Amino acid sequence: MRIGKKAGRRGAVATAALLLIGVAAGRPAEADTAAPPPSVIAQWAQRVSETVDPTGELINPEEAVWHAYVSLAMYNAVVGIEGRYVPYRWRGARAARGASAEAAAATAAYQVLRTGFPQAGATLEQAWQASLAKVPDGPGEKAGVAFGQRSARHLMALRANDGRGASVPFTPAPAPGVWRPTPPAHQGFTSAWIGRLRPFLLDEPGQFRPGPPPRLTSARYARDLAEVKAYGAKTGSRRSAWQTETARFVARVEVQYPLGDHAARHGFDIVETARLYAAVNTVIMDATITAWDAKLHYGTWRPVTAIREADTDGNPATRADPTWEPLLITPAHPDYLSGHATWGAAWMRTLERLLGTSRVDLDMRAADTGAIRHYEYAEDYVRDVVDARVWAGIHTRTADTVGAVTGKQVASWAMERYFRHT
Repeated sequence: MRIGKKAGRRGAVATAALLLIGVAAGRPAEADTAAPPPSVIAQWAQRVSETVDPTGELINPEEAVWHAYVSLAMYNAVVGIEGRYVPYRWRGARAARGASAEAAAATAAYQVLRTGFPQAGATLEQAWQASLAKVPDGPGEKAGVAFGQRSARHLMALRANDGRGASVPFTPAPAPGVWRPTPPAHQGFTSAWIGRLRPFLLDEPGQFRPGPPPRLTSARYARDLAEVKAYGAKTGSRRSAWQTETARFVARVEVQYPLGDHAARHGFDIVETARLYAAVNTVIMDATITAWDAKLHYGTWRPVTAIREADTDGNPATRADPTWEPLLITPAHPDYLSGHATWGAAWMRTLERLLGTSRVDLDMRAADTGAIRHYEYAEDYVRDVVDARVWAGIHTRTADTVGAVTGKQVASWAMERYFRHT
């Protein structure tokens, strides 16, 4: 798959929630020294990232789609052997008696990645053999391998011609409020295909498309712009040091690490772990598709453009600043909806449904620095994401808040229909 919260809002609580590397708030110190080894599901989730985006150049959704493919194939492979949950769009999926779920999961992941990235075949083969080496030789291993291959073929057949990487033009007529490439690279909206990708769980990309953003001449639009202008500026902003750190941290949060860490600390077996990864990764992807559908439909300009060209928006309450720059580089796609807020809120709602509680107990890790923050409750993370994208200077608050609401709707709908007990 990569604000205005008022300063001091959380005070000491926020400070206590921030984990430095190697510090686990609210858990015994010895828990970190006796951490269990990663499961085969977590190991292959990490292998997805290493295979799909080894240099970290892709945007999150371009990697996330492969996490969805692989986690679904592993989920089907595992529940087709162990049962307990309904397979994903695979009626009558059952393995031979005694088949190894570990061998099946590793094989399913290996086959999906080998199909998509044949150039990485040797490395993937080595990793697959390492996974199988942990499974006792015999008919159980062989049956697991065979079923994992079936699961991979079934999943890739389901996703054939799903629109991944397709050419989706985005050429709206230039006008105030309309997105255009942003500095410094001025890249086009090349990821527009995500908004037309066939969803994994939803019926179609626009199923949860929200209403339009505020009109350029509205008071709400003026407030949004004033806030991001004041708190999201690269220099001379009103951000606190903690807000700046939060903006940078949220931008690079990993998804797979906290899933594996949570599953290991809470003693999830292979079935629960496979379900966790499959549900989270597919809901995240469908929430992202929903956000990109809105980006394509509404095509709204980013704050850097809106602030620099505020003298063209027809709103007497806005003021142009032709030299304004955001804290972080603006991604090359429209403002509304915020993809990060949409999939971040969907992620948290999915966990709430899976765990049966809002207490998600997650150690989030930044991909670039390895810094860790602990989030005890789902809504704490959602608030940070909503705020962070404004503090980063790359989204208006409305794009974030509406995105968060939409993401929760996507997750609630999906979890009522998929990954259910048998």
